[in-house]
Amino acid sequence: MDIRTCEGENYSVRCDAQAATVVFEGSLRLSGPDAYSDINQMLHSRLEQCSNSASEASPEQITLDIQELKFLNSSGISMLSKFVISVRKQENVKIVILASENVPWQSKSLKNLQRLLPSLEIEMK
Repeated sequence: MDIRTCEGENYSVRCDAQAATVVFEGSLRLSGPDAYSDINQMLHSRLEQCSNSASEASPEQITLDIQELKFLNSSGISMLSKFVISVRKQENVKIVILASENVPWQSKSLKNLQRLLPSLEIEMK
């Protein structure tokens, strides 16, 4: 199943497959790991597509645009951490996170993701 959009009352996560970008907006305060399963599935589906089309000479890139994600609870941060670990296992895929300097949790939490995947690029805007 290839999920393209996950929406709730206060959030939206959508995958732009042509741009290889997953855009997060709003506040993600879901009730635990199981509640993040659709978003997790969307991310892993994108990773699988990239893995299948990439080569060592031409790695594929996945961009996570979280600039408009005002809040992410611990279950969401855990989901992103596990996703980054999955990307680490794929040598032919790189990940870029577009973040906002104006959202306090992002500058604090994203550094931890870089510890899991040193090649992870964070672009603070």
